[in-house]
Amino acid sequence: MIRSMTAFARISVESAEAEMTWELRSVNHRYLEAFVRLPDELRAMEPLVRERVNARLGRGKLECVLRCRWVAQAASALELDQDRLKAVLDACRRVEKRSAEATSPGVIDLLRWPGVVRDPEPDTVPIQPQALELLDKALDELVATREREGEKTKQLLSARLEGVEQQVEKARQRLPEVQARIREKLETRLAELETRVDTDRLEQELVFLVQKMDVDEELDRLETHVTEVRRVLDRDEPVGRRLDFLMQEFNREANTLGSKSADSETTAVSVELKVLIEQMREQVQNVE
Repeated sequence: MIRSMTAFARISVESAEAEMTWELRSVNHRYLEAFVRLPDELRAMEPLVRERVNARLGRGKLECVLRCRWVAQAASALELDQDRLKAVLDACRRVEKRSAEATSPGVIDLLRWPGVVRDPEPDTVPIQPQALELLDKALDELVATREREGEKTKQLLSARLEGVEQQVEKARQRLPEVQARIREKLETRLAELETRVDTDRLEQELVFLVQKMDVDEELDRLETHVTEVRRVLDRDEPVGRRLDFLMQEFNREANTLGSKSADSETTAVSVELKVLIEQMREQVQNVE
């Protein structure tokens, strides 16, 4: 089953310690490149996050973000920043000395002063396994989305492959007529010259021209590539790079077919093949 590299997953959970949300967003990329953003309290968890991502994904640029809203601690758990409180009190005394109208702030005012009351550091020991378990679920959702999109891509590629086969068959059916036209054209030109013709030499020239314009080998290769792409699409592993290589091979044969073309219909086949190949190439760019 092929997978698309473009996908999004978002999953949340609430616990006694925090409300956590993972957001995973991936787009196409040549390799696997993960950007991990974690709360400062959980920064030490990053190697474990990358380990899980690397085990599940093969390619793509992934933005992996964990957001945490820590549950408020009880009032008894509040901590005072003694240095900050002392600095505020010292400032109040200096103001009182300079102004007779100044009044000392009350206790509530001091507690409300920014930085005086400090929330205790959250206990991250029980949070880390919960966060990793939630990450696994988010990765499950991301992979499932990639697989659904990949199935759509596979259907589109299969339809284009059928189109390639139809064009190859059309060109193959033209081969006898093209060869007959080459012979007729050469004989007509020789007749116009009203000169004596060496029959053996004429046959040699005809064979040379037919070989030069023979596209049977290119058509065989195109059919082989179609078979190979279908085989690759059924693999249960990342296949994007191999498909990208096969698109290059498709394009090479289509170009050669166009350069050897001896009539307008074969040229039209070459153009149509290039259109189909380009459509496949655009789809393959997003395959893992």
